[in-house]
Amino acid sequence: MPTTHPRARLRELGISIGSYPPGPLNAITDVPGVLVGHRTLIYDEPRKARTGVTVILPRDGQIHEDFAFAGFHCFNGTGEMTGIHLLEEFGLLTTPIALTNTNQVGLVLDSLARYGATHYGGWAYKISVVAETYDGWLNDINAFHLTENDVIAALESACGGPVAEGNVGGGTGMICHQFKGGIGSASRQVESEEEIFTIGALVQANYGERRLLRVAGVPVGRLMDENHTPLPSEKVDPDSSSHREGSIIVVIATDAPLIPTQCRRLAQRATVGLARVGGVGYNSSGDLFLSFSTGNHYPPSAKKVSDVHMLTLSQMDPFFEATAEAVEEAILNALTAAETMTGFKDRTVYALPLDDLQRIMADYDQVAKRYSSR
Repeated sequence: MPTTHPRARLRELGISIGSYPPGPLNAITDVPGVLVGHRTLIYDEPRKARTGVTVILPRDGQIHEDFAFAGFHCFNGTGEMTGIHLLEEFGLLTTPIALTNTNQVGLVLDSLARYGATHYGGWAYKISVVAETYDGWLNDINAFHLTENDVIAALESACGGPVAEGNVGGGTGMICHQFKGGIGSASRQVESEEEIFTIGALVQANYGERRLLRVAGVPVGRLMDENHTPLPSEKVDPDSSSHREGSIIVVIATDAPLIPTQCRRLAQRATVGLARVGGVGYNSSGDLFLSFSTGNHYPPSAKKVSDVHMLTLSQMDPFFEATAEAVEEAILNALTAAETMTGFKDRTVYALPLDDLQRIMADYDQVAKRYSSR
Protein backbone atom coordinates (compact mmCIF):
# COMPACT_ATOMS: atom_id res chain seq x y z
CA MET A 1 0.00 0.00 0.00
CA PRO A 2 1.42 3.44 -0.90
CA THR A 3 2.59 5.68 1.88
CA THR A 4 0.79 8.92 2.64
CA HIS A 5 2.42 12.08 1.34
CA PRO A 6 1.68 15.72 2.14
CA ARG A 7 -0.39 17.09 -0.70
CA ALA A 8 0.74 20.05 -2.79
CA ARG A 9 0.01 21.88 -5.99
CA LEU A 10 2.03 21.02 -9.08
CA ARG A 11 4.29 24.07 -8.95
CA GLU A 12 4.97 23.53 -5.26
CA LEU A 13 6.55 20.25 -6.36
CA GLY A 14 8.90 22.12 -8.70
CA ILE A 15 7.00 21.08 -11.83
CA SER A 16 5.92 23.81 -14.25
CA ILE A 17 3.62 23.44 -17.24
CA GLY A 18 3.77 25.62 -20.35
CA SER A 19 5.30 29.00 -21.08
CA TYR A 20 2.69 31.58 -20.11
CA PRO A 21 2.90 32.94 -16.55
CA PRO A 22 0.17 32.04 -14.05
CA GLY A 23 -1.80 34.68 -12.22
CA PRO A 24 -1.04 35.47 -8.55
CA LEU A 25 -3.21 32.60 -7.27
CA ASN A 26 -2.83 30.32 -10.29
CA ALA A 27 -6.60 29.76 -10.11
CA ILE A 28 -9.83 30.73 -11.84
CA THR A 29 -10.30 33.36 -9.14
CA ASP A 30 -7.43 35.34 -10.70
CA VAL A 31 -10.09 36.54 -13.15
CA PRO A 32 -11.53 39.61 -11.38
CA GLY A 33 -14.98 39.02 -9.92
CA VAL A 34 -14.97 35.23 -10.22
CA LEU A 35 -15.93 33.52 -6.94
CA VAL A 36 -15.85 29.81 -6.05
CA GLY A 37 -17.72 27.99 -3.29
CA HIS A 38 -17.82 24.35 -2.20
CA ARG A 39 -20.04 22.16 -0.08
CA THR A 40 -18.43 18.80 0.78
CA LEU A 41 -20.26 15.80 2.26
CA ILE A 42 -18.14 13.01 3.80
CA TYR A 43 -19.80 10.66 6.28
CA ASP A 44 -20.59 6.95 6.67
CA GLU A 45 -24.00 6.87 8.38
CA PRO A 46 -26.76 6.25 7.57
CA ARG A 47 -25.22 5.68 4.13
CA LYS A 48 -21.78 6.53 2.77
CA ALA A 49 -21.46 10.00 1.34
CA ARG A 50 -18.43 11.09 -0.67
CA THR A 51 -19.95 13.90 -2.72
CA GLY A 52 -20.76 17.60 -2.84
CA VAL A 53 -21.36 20.63 -5.00
CA THR A 54 -19.09 23.38 -6.34
CA VAL A 55 -20.38 26.73 -7.58
CA ILE A 56 -18.71 29.38 -9.74
CA LEU A 57 -20.16 32.89 -9.48
CA PRO A 58 -19.08 35.42 -12.14
CA ARG A 59 -19.41 39.19 -11.63
CA ASP A 60 -19.00 38.92 -7.83
CA GLY A 61 -22.24 36.96 -7.75
CA GLN A 62 -24.22 39.52 -9.76
CA ILE A 63 -24.29 37.63 -13.06
CA HIS A 64 -28.10 37.94 -13.15
CA GLU A 65 -27.69 41.72 -13.37
CA ASP A 66 -24.84 41.77 -15.89
CA PHE A 67 -24.76 38.84 -18.30
CA ALA A 68 -21.48 37.55 -19.76
CA PHE A 69 -20.77 36.41 -23.31
CA ALA A 70 -20.17 32.67 -23.31
CA GLY A 71 -19.59 29.60 -25.46
CA PHE A 72 -19.81 25.83 -25.12
CA HIS A 73 -18.01 22.81 -26.57
CA CYS A 74 -18.88 19.13 -26.29
CA PHE A 75 -15.87 16.87 -26.82
CA ASN A 76 -17.86 13.74 -25.94
CA GLY A 77 -21.49 13.97 -24.96
CA THR A 78 -22.22 11.18 -22.48
CA GLY A 79 -23.00 13.65 -19.73
CA GLU A 80 -25.17 16.59 -18.77
CA MET A 81 -24.79 20.34 -18.55
CA THR A 82 -28.11 22.14 -18.18
CA GLY A 83 -28.89 25.56 -19.60
CA ILE A 84 -26.75 25.04 -22.70
CA HIS A 85 -29.56 25.45 -25.26
CA LEU A 86 -30.25 28.92 -23.86
CA LEU A 87 -26.54 29.75 -23.63
CA GLU A 88 -25.90 28.77 -27.24
CA GLU A 89 -29.04 30.52 -28.51
CA PHE A 90 -28.19 33.86 -26.86
CA GLY A 91 -24.41 33.52 -26.52
CA LEU A 92 -24.83 34.58 -22.89
CA LEU A 93 -24.19 33.18 -19.43
CA THR A 94 -26.95 34.47 -17.14
CA THR A 95 -26.60 32.32 -14.00
CA PRO A 96 -24.05 30.75 -11.67
CA ILE A 97 -22.37 27.51 -12.74
CA ALA A 98 -22.66 24.47 -10.47
CA LEU A 99 -20.83 21.13 -10.57
CA THR A 100 -22.11 18.03 -8.78
CA ASN A 101 -22.75 14.29 -9.21
CA THR A 102 -24.88 12.67 -11.89
CA ASN A 103 -27.93 11.93 -9.74
CA GLN A 104 -28.28 15.39 -8.22
CA VAL A 105 -28.36 17.71 -11.22
CA GLY A 106 -32.10 18.19 -10.74
CA LEU A 107 -31.81 19.00 -7.05
CA VAL A 108 -29.08 21.55 -7.68
CA LEU A 109 -31.01 23.10 -10.58
CA ASP A 110 -34.18 23.42 -8.50
CA SER A 111 -32.22 24.85 -5.57
CA LEU A 112 -30.60 27.52 -7.72
CA ALA A 113 -33.95 28.49 -9.23
CA ARG A 114 -35.56 28.81 -5.80
CA TYR A 115 -32.58 30.77 -4.44
CA GLY A 116 -32.72 33.17 -7.39
CA ALA A 117 -36.46 33.67 -7.09
CA THR A 118 -36.23 34.24 -3.33
CA HIS A 119 -33.30 36.64 -3.37
CA TYR A 120 -33.60 38.37 -6.75
CA GLY A 121 -37.07 37.65 -8.13
CA GLY A 122 -38.03 37.46 -11.77
CA TRP A 123 -36.13 34.97 -13.93
CA ALA A 124 -32.92 34.97 -11.94
CA TYR A 125 -31.25 31.52 -11.98
CA LYS A 126 -34.31 29.91 -13.61
CA ILE A 127 -32.35 27.90 -16.19
CA SER A 128 -28.99 27.63 -14.48
CA VAL A 129 -25.89 25.86 -15.75
CA VAL A 130 -25.45 22.64 -13.75
CA ALA A 131 -22.94 20.00 -14.85
CA GLU A 132 -22.18 16.53 -13.54
CA THR A 133 -19.71 13.70 -13.38
CA TYR A 134 -20.39 10.27 -11.86
CA ASP A 135 -19.07 9.60 -8.36
CA GLY A 136 -20.84 6.29 -7.72
CA TRP A 137 -17.60 4.35 -7.32
CA LEU A 138 -16.81 6.03 -3.99
CA ASN A 139 -20.17 7.63 -3.16
CA ASP A 140 -23.45 5.84 -2.47
CA ILE A 141 -24.94 7.90 -5.27
CA ASN A 142 -28.46 6.46 -4.95
CA ALA A 143 -28.74 7.84 -1.42
CA PHE A 144 -29.17 11.36 -2.91
CA HIS A 145 -27.23 12.99 -0.06
CA LEU A 146 -27.30 16.61 -1.21
CA THR A 147 -30.05 18.94 -0.03
CA GLU A 148 -31.11 22.43 -1.00
CA ASN A 149 -29.33 23.73 2.10
CA ASP A 150 -26.07 22.27 0.80
CA VAL A 151 -26.43 24.16 -2.48
CA ILE A 152 -27.20 27.37 -0.59
CA ALA A 153 -24.16 26.81 1.62
CA ALA A 154 -21.94 26.52 -1.46
CA LEU A 155 -23.45 29.69 -2.94
CA GLU A 156 -23.11 31.72 0.23
CA SER A 157 -19.55 30.54 0.91
CA ALA A 158 -18.36 31.51 -2.58
CA CYS A 159 -15.41 33.88 -2.45
CA GLY A 160 -12.25 34.97 -4.22
CA GLY A 161 -8.79 33.92 -3.14
CA PRO A 162 -7.19 30.46 -3.29
CA VAL A 163 -9.45 27.67 -4.54
CA ALA A 164 -9.71 24.48 -2.47
CA GLU A 165 -8.81 21.51 -4.69
CA GLY A 166 -8.93 17.73 -4.71
CA ASN A 167 -11.53 16.01 -2.52
CA VAL A 168 -13.85 18.99 -2.20
CA GLY A 169 -17.27 20.06 -3.45
CA GLY A 170 -18.42 18.36 -6.62
CA GLY A 171 -15.02 16.66 -6.88
CA THR A 172 -15.21 14.88 -3.52
CA GLY A 173 -15.81 11.38 -4.89
CA MET A 174 -14.16 11.71 -8.29
CA ILE A 175 -11.35 9.61 -9.80
CA CYS A 176 -8.80 10.74 -12.41
CA HIS A 177 -6.55 8.38 -14.36
CA GLN A 178 -7.38 5.74 -11.72
CA PHE A 179 -5.85 7.90 -8.99
CA LYS A 180 -7.98 10.05 -6.70
CA GLY A 181 -9.18 13.09 -8.64
CA GLY A 182 -11.57 15.97 -8.08
CA ILE A 183 -11.49 19.75 -8.35
CA GLY A 184 -8.47 21.55 -9.79
CA SER A 185 -7.77 25.07 -10.98
CA ALA A 186 -5.07 27.12 -12.70
CA SER A 187 -4.64 30.38 -14.59
CA ARG A 188 -2.53 32.11 -17.20
CA GLN A 189 -1.81 35.72 -18.07
CA VAL A 190 -1.60 36.88 -21.68
CA GLU A 191 -0.27 40.23 -22.86
CA SER A 192 -2.05 41.59 -25.91
CA GLU A 193 -1.68 45.08 -27.35
CA GLU A 194 0.01 46.27 -24.13
CA GLU A 195 -2.84 44.95 -21.97
CA ILE A 196 -2.59 41.95 -19.66
CA PHE A 197 -5.57 39.61 -19.57
CA THR A 198 -6.20 36.56 -17.41
CA ILE A 199 -7.53 33.13 -18.33
CA GLY A 200 -8.62 30.85 -15.49
CA ALA A 201 -9.73 27.23 -15.59
CA LEU A 202 -11.55 25.05 -13.09
CA VAL A 203 -12.05 21.33 -13.70
CA GLN A 204 -14.00 18.51 -12.12
CA ALA A 205 -11.74 15.66 -13.21
CA ASN A 206 -13.23 12.16 -13.18
CA TYR A 207 -11.87 10.35 -16.24
CA GLY A 208 -9.03 8.36 -17.73
CA GLU A 209 -6.87 5.27 -17.57
CA ARG A 210 -3.67 5.08 -15.56
CA ARG A 211 -1.55 4.05 -18.52
CA LEU A 212 -2.38 7.28 -20.41
CA LEU A 213 -1.45 9.77 -17.68
CA ARG A 214 1.26 12.20 -18.75
CA VAL A 215 2.82 15.11 -16.86
CA ALA A 216 4.61 17.66 -19.05
CA GLY A 217 4.85 14.93 -21.68
CA VAL A 218 6.36 12.35 -19.30
CA PRO A 219 4.50 8.98 -19.29
CA VAL A 220 4.00 8.97 -15.53
CA GLY A 221 1.05 6.57 -15.68
CA ARG A 222 3.10 3.83 -17.32
CA LEU A 223 5.72 4.17 -14.58
CA MET A 224 3.13 4.03 -11.78
CA ASP A 225 1.20 0.95 -12.88
CA GLU A 226 -0.82 -1.34 -10.61
CA ASN A 227 2.40 -2.89 -9.27
CA HIS A 228 3.45 0.55 -8.02
CA THR A 229 0.13 1.95 -6.75
CA PRO A 230 -2.98 -0.26 -6.60
CA LEU A 231 -5.72 0.49 -9.09
CA PRO A 232 -9.32 0.84 -7.92
CA SER A 233 -10.71 -2.65 -7.29
CA GLU A 234 -11.71 -4.56 -10.42
CA LYS A 235 -14.11 -7.01 -8.75
CA VAL A 236 -17.16 -7.99 -10.78
CA ASP A 237 -19.42 -4.99 -10.43
CA PRO A 238 -21.76 -3.10 -12.78
CA ASP A 239 -19.73 0.05 -12.05
CA SER A 240 -16.39 -1.58 -12.85
CA SER A 241 -15.63 0.61 -15.87
CA SER A 242 -16.91 3.89 -14.40
CA HIS A 243 -13.60 4.90 -12.88
CA ARG A 244 -11.73 4.35 -16.18
CA GLU A 245 -13.98 6.09 -18.67
CA GLY A 246 -15.55 8.73 -16.44
CA SER A 247 -16.02 12.36 -17.45
CA ILE A 248 -14.58 15.84 -17.05
CA ILE A 249 -16.19 19.25 -16.78
CA VAL A 250 -14.07 22.30 -17.65
CA VAL A 251 -15.06 25.90 -16.94
CA ILE A 252 -12.90 28.65 -18.45
CA ALA A 253 -13.17 32.29 -17.41
CA THR A 254 -11.41 35.33 -18.85
CA ASP A 255 -11.50 39.10 -18.56
CA ALA A 256 -10.41 39.45 -22.18
CA PRO A 257 -13.11 41.07 -24.35
CA LEU A 258 -14.51 38.12 -26.29
CA ILE A 259 -17.78 37.76 -28.16
CA PRO A 260 -19.72 34.45 -28.06
CA THR A 261 -18.06 32.86 -31.09
CA GLN A 262 -14.66 33.57 -29.58
CA CYS A 263 -15.76 32.11 -26.24
CA ARG A 264 -16.81 28.94 -28.04
CA ARG A 265 -13.44 28.74 -29.75
CA LEU A 266 -11.73 29.15 -26.38
CA ALA A 267 -13.82 26.34 -24.91
CA GLN A 268 -12.74 24.06 -27.77
CA ARG A 269 -9.10 24.48 -26.71
CA ALA A 270 -9.82 22.77 -23.40
CA THR A 271 -9.61 19.61 -25.51
CA VAL A 272 -5.90 20.29 -26.10
CA GLY A 273 -5.15 20.60 -22.39
CA LEU A 274 -7.11 17.42 -21.65
CA ALA A 275 -5.27 15.51 -24.37
CA ARG A 276 -1.88 16.57 -23.03
CA VAL A 277 -2.66 14.91 -19.69
CA GLY A 278 -4.01 11.78 -21.37
CA GLY A 279 -7.73 12.24 -21.97
CA VAL A 280 -9.08 10.83 -25.22
CA GLY A 281 -12.87 11.17 -24.82
CA TYR A 282 -13.99 7.59 -24.26
CA ASN A 283 -17.36 6.38 -25.53
CA SER A 284 -19.13 6.80 -22.19
CA SER A 285 -17.28 9.96 -21.14
CA GLY A 286 -19.01 13.30 -20.68
CA ASP A 287 -16.38 15.88 -21.64
CA LEU A 288 -18.21 19.21 -21.55
CA PHE A 289 -16.47 22.59 -21.68
CA LEU A 290 -17.83 26.08 -21.07
CA SER A 291 -16.07 29.43 -21.46
CA PHE A 292 -17.26 32.89 -20.46
CA SER A 293 -15.84 36.39 -20.74
CA THR A 294 -16.35 39.28 -18.33
CA GLY A 295 -14.64 41.69 -20.72
CA ASN A 296 -17.98 43.06 -21.96
CA HIS A 297 -21.17 43.99 -20.15
CA TYR A 298 -24.75 43.04 -20.99
CA PRO A 299 -27.22 44.33 -18.39
CA PRO A 300 -30.55 42.62 -19.12
CA SER A 301 -32.46 45.81 -18.38
CA ALA A 302 -30.59 47.79 -21.05
CA LYS A 303 -32.55 48.84 -24.13
CA LYS A 304 -29.37 48.95 -26.20
CA VAL A 305 -25.88 47.49 -25.79
CA SER A 306 -23.54 49.44 -28.01
CA ASP A 307 -20.18 49.41 -26.22
CA VAL A 308 -18.98 45.91 -27.15
CA HIS A 309 -15.31 45.11 -27.64
CA MET A 310 -13.56 42.07 -29.05
CA LEU A 311 -10.10 40.78 -29.82
CA THR A 312 -9.16 40.54 -33.47
CA LEU A 313 -8.72 37.12 -35.04
CA SER A 314 -4.96 37.62 -35.17
CA GLN A 315 -4.87 38.13 -31.40
CA MET A 316 -6.52 34.81 -30.49
CA ASP A 317 -3.63 32.34 -30.79
CA PRO A 318 -1.93 33.23 -27.47
CA PHE A 319 -5.29 32.86 -25.71
CA PHE A 320 -5.78 29.42 -27.25
CA GLU A 321 -2.35 28.31 -26.09
CA ALA A 322 -2.80 29.78 -22.62
CA THR A 323 -6.18 28.07 -22.26
CA ALA A 324 -4.68 24.68 -23.09
CA GLU A 325 -1.94 25.28 -20.49
CA ALA A 326 -4.39 26.35 -17.78
CA VAL A 327 -6.63 23.31 -18.35
CA GLU A 328 -3.66 20.95 -18.37
CA GLU A 329 -2.33 22.33 -15.09
CA ALA A 330 -5.78 22.46 -13.48
CA ILE A 331 -6.20 18.71 -14.06
CA LEU A 332 -2.77 18.01 -12.61
CA ASN A 333 -3.52 20.22 -9.60
CA ALA A 334 -6.63 18.12 -8.98
CA LEU A 335 -4.44 15.01 -8.97
CA THR A 336 -1.71 16.39 -6.73
CA ALA A 337 -4.19 17.89 -4.24
CA ALA A 338 -6.50 14.89 -3.91
CA GLU A 339 -6.00 12.48 -1.03
CA THR A 340 -6.49 8.71 -0.81
CA MET A 341 -10.15 7.95 -0.10
CA THR A 342 -12.11 4.89 1.00
CA GLY A 343 -15.84 5.02 0.42
CA PHE A 344 -18.85 3.08 -0.89
CA LYS A 345 -18.53 -0.73 -0.57
CA ASP A 346 -15.18 -0.08 1.19
CA ARG A 347 -13.57 0.71 -2.14
CA THR A 348 -10.29 2.62 -1.94
CA VAL A 349 -8.80 4.94 -4.54
CA TYR A 350 -5.21 5.98 -3.92
CA ALA A 351 -3.72 9.42 -4.33
CA LEU A 352 -1.01 10.10 -6.87
CA PRO A 353 2.29 9.55 -4.95
CA LEU A 354 3.98 12.93 -5.01
CA ASP A 355 7.51 11.97 -4.01
CA ASP A 356 7.59 9.38 -6.79
CA LEU A 357 6.17 11.93 -9.22
CA GLN A 358 9.01 14.32 -8.34
CA ARG A 359 11.59 11.55 -8.74
CA ILE A 360 10.25 10.50 -12.15
CA MET A 361 10.16 14.08 -13.40
CA ALA A 362 13.69 14.74 -12.13
CA ASP A 363 15.00 11.60 -13.85
CA TYR A 364 13.45 12.63 -17.17
CA ASP A 365 14.81 16.15 -16.73
CA GLN A 366 18.33 14.77 -16.33
CA VAL A 367 17.96 12.65 -19.48
CA ALA A 368 16.70 15.69 -21.41
CA LYS A 369 19.67 17.76 -20.23
CA ARG A 370 22.14 15.09 -21.31
CA TYR A 371 20.65 14.94 -24.80
CA SER A 372 20.50 18.72 -25.14
CA SER A 373 24.18 19.05 -24.23
CA ARG A 374 25.34 16.77 -27.05
